[in-house]
Amino acid sequence: MIQRIQSVFLLLALLCAASLLYTGLDAHVFGSSIVIPALGGISLLLSLISFFSYKKRSNQIMLNGLNMIVNVLLIGLLMFWLLTLPGGMEFPEKGIEPVFPAVALFCLFMANLYIRRDERLVKSVDRIR
Repeated sequence: MIQRIQSVFLLLALLCAASLLYTGLDAHVFGSSIVIPALGGISLLLSLISFFSYKKRSNQIMLNGLNMIVNVLLIGLLMFWLLTLPGGMEFPEKGIEPVFPAVALFCLFMANLYIRRDERLVKSVDRIR
């Protein structure tokens, strides 16, 4: 069902992935500007598939776990990119890009909590029958 609370969290993770796809185009990691948008696209695709697979809660949990791994990798790569920018500062003021995967990671974690809660509820109702 799309009106569940975990769907709201998955939608927020989807929006964060789309925002990263838009803003991450100027990030050059390892001499290539395609790494960050490619990982952002993978995160967007995983979020989209997870959002619409609400009937299969175990698949949704697995997809969210994979998406969390992708977002942790994105955070690491974006922090590496920010810290290697020239400018002589310890932490440059450029870049909002690491915020999007961090928010998406939090939203995916919260969505998994609520999906597991639904799974326990369904199993408890099945025991009563």
